[in-house]
Amino acid sequence: MIDANVWDVIVVGAGPAGAMAALRAAQSGAQVLLLERERLPRYKLCGGGLIGLTLQSLPDGFIVPSLNQAKSATFTMNLAAERTRTAEEVIIPMVMRDTFDAQLVDFAVEHGVQLRTEVLVERVEPGPDEVTVLTSGGPLRARVVIGADGSTSRVARAAGAKFAQIDLGLEVEVEVPDRIQQQWAGRVLIDFGRIPGGYAWIFPKGDRLTVGAIAAKGYAQEQRRYVQDMLRRFELELYPQAVSAGHLTRCRTNDSPLAADRLLLAGDAAGLLEPWTREGISFALRSGRLAGEAAADVACGRQTWSVAAAHYRDAITDTLGAEMTVGFRALAAYERHPSAFAKALSSTGTGWRSFVRLARGETTLARAGRRPQVRLALAALAR
Repeated sequence: MIDANVWDVIVVGAGPAGAMAALRAAQSGAQVLLLERERLPRYKLCGGGLIGLTLQSLPDGFIVPSLNQAKSATFTMNLAAERTRTAEEVIIPMVMRDTFDAQLVDFAVEHGVQLRTEVLVERVEPGPDEVTVLTSGGPLRARVVIGADGSTSRVARAAGAKFAQIDLGLEVEVEVPDRIQQQWAGRVLIDFGRIPGGYAWIFPKGDRLTVGAIAAKGYAQEQRRYVQDMLRRFELELYPQAVSAGHLTRCRTNDSPLAADRLLLAGDAAGLLEPWTREGISFALRSGRLAGEAAADVACGRQTWSVAAAHYRDAITDTLGAEMTVGFRALAAYERHPSAFAKALSSTGTGWRSFVRLARGETTLARAGRRPQVRLALAALAR
């Protein structure tokens, strides 16, 4: 008799990292259980812009539930000096994360993943051959557990994860009439310079505008004023706010474990996030894919735990880690000279083309950072 509480792979958290990890593990031959503490779909604070690397990382056959397709970007510096630039092709499609995440989970379930929602993981207990997962619904066991349970991850805590940069994102979803929707259709806005290292945005999503700001933890009052000033500046303060929320994000330290004791970490749980823009969806999908494949290799006996864990660490370091390294350099430069970044994007051909190529996934920060002129410019600005 098969024990329904014993699995090849258990994935904790049903965001993009968890859904992708579960999907790839199942496609690689493992019996996979995906656990989510909330009922789906659930609201997730996020700008909801999907860069090219995100689109390239989605599974074949997945249809993006896009609510807007931005070809234009408006740049401002401290809510002034407004300049709009337009590309020939779509730069960033935008989604509501509750719909996007739920559809990605549905896709995983269609491909063999078992899903249990409204299950709280209370503790994980690694052993030599399997991990015990203690949940609100009773104990479960698996040969490998993937922690994709966000920035407050209990799996990450068990693995000994360490974090350096902690940021706070604040956001409101503003319900706007047709007239305002048309003003923002196909266009995003990014504002620089109000808070050191931070920025704000307006992203259109159908009948809503997402207005938010992100900065290092410790500027909460300034961020609240920032969002309110954004609403006033663009005459949005009188419209209903469907959601107003905040969320912490974290970037890992260089020596933070990505794998330990049959535990793999992916996405926000691993602290995998681009430090400058704080873009995380592509990092979640790419790390989830790698984690799912590594977990299945162990569970199906194709690799030992030590070999699979080492391959996972190396793959993350060589790809996402390299992008994070350049992201930290870009953030240091931006903190010192935000106006230089604003001017480069709004007033120079090179800056605008670089923005478009990065947004569309035609290059990465890691590749851009290998160019001598980019390294020199970031070093000079950071000084």
